[in-house]
Amino acid sequence: MAQYTILIYAPDPAPAEADPQAHERHAAQLAESGALAAAFALEPAAKAATVRAGGVTDGPFVETKEVVAGFYILDAPDLDAAVRLAATNPAVAQGGAVEVRAVEGAFVRPPAEP
Repeated sequence: MAQYTILIYAPDPAPAEADPQAHERHAAQLAESGALAAAFALEPAAKAATVRAGGVTDGPFVETKEVVAGFYILDAPDLDAAVRLAATNPAVAQGGAVEVRAVEGAFVRPPAEP
């Protein structure tokens, strides 16, 4: 089974009608299906920093009306299956988008000892 990264693009700022709990329900459904391998929500873009050869700047990497709000990793048999799962992401109905990309390689550091 292949892994696919789902990049979640959300409007910036988030629309007033956005339902954060919809994302929690979506993640729970993916986890229950066995397809969800990992999920990460990101802090608002206003708290981001961008590193370039010329230095560090505050904020997201480009001027845009959408920001990467989070990402998750799915286990899916093929791209079509991953796209079908990703299309159910609430960000799509809330004015955003999702991008589906196959994972080419991965490294996960084991949790630090307490």
